[in-house]
Amino acid sequence: MSISDLLGAMMQSGMAPSSNQRLQNVLGGGSGGLLEGLSDLLGGQRGGGGLGELLSGALGGSGGGLGGILGDVLNQAGRAAGGKQNLALGGLGALVGSLLGGGGKSMGGALGGGVMALLGAMAFKALQGSGQSTGQVPIGLLEPQTEADQQELEQHEELVLTAMINAAKSDGRIDEKEIERIVGKLQENGTDPEDQRYVLVQMQKPMETESLISAVTGRPELAAQIYAASLMAIEVDTPSEKSYLEKLASGLCLGPDVTRRIEQMVGLHAA
Repeated sequence: MSISDLLGAMMQSGMAPSSNQRLQNVLGGGSGGLLEGLSDLLGGQRGGGGLGELLSGALGGSGGGLGGILGDVLNQAGRAAGGKQNLALGGLGALVGSLLGGGGKSMGGALGGGVMALLGAMAFKALQGSGQSTGQVPIGLLEPQTEADQQELEQHEELVLTAMINAAKSDGRIDEKEIERIVGKLQENGTDPEDQRYVLVQMQKPMETESLISAVTGRPELAAQIYAASLMAIEVDTPSEKSYLEKLASGLCLGPDVTRRIEQMVGLHAA
């Protein structure tokens, strides 16, 4: 089982009805945003292939015209990482391609990488000027250079997936209709039975909030990614979900300015 494949499939399936819209909010999917700009550049082609190169080329020396948070953030992160060639642009390209209607069932792992890169970009942006940033580029936004890097990325992917499923339980339970919807979407996206069973088991387990918080203690970049992923997984329209996010943010030691920035990125609150 590949956690990256499963993470990509879960995000592609849309854990919450607003998941895709929130992705588009972050990417700048409105008028003049990143998705619109890429659509024009692609000339109607919706496939995911080559989008990583397109993102890289379009960044050039200034990404301000790309819309969303990505243009400026990727340039800043690229400088911090020693060059944008060290960023996981291929995964972001796959994610954008999926939202544009390309990709298909075989892109799970690439989409998983894109999800991690996007969460990394969100964390990098949210922590800027907060006093909590370590100045490091989040793992998900970096292209792994060594086997150790790859293993660390996979560990982070598993924590992100756990966070998303944990958030979905925060209203007290995941009802049968919700399980059927998520599993049905996984089937449509070609997720194999073993991965479907893994998701079912995870959904039926008790909440894992304390162990999740413990796993990211002292790592603000990862903590911000966990919070962002949690927002992608739920509607935040019940008192129990709002209470859960408050508890999660407090446990992750994220300041209110950081969580507010992340919420604004996904369109949860007006900027």
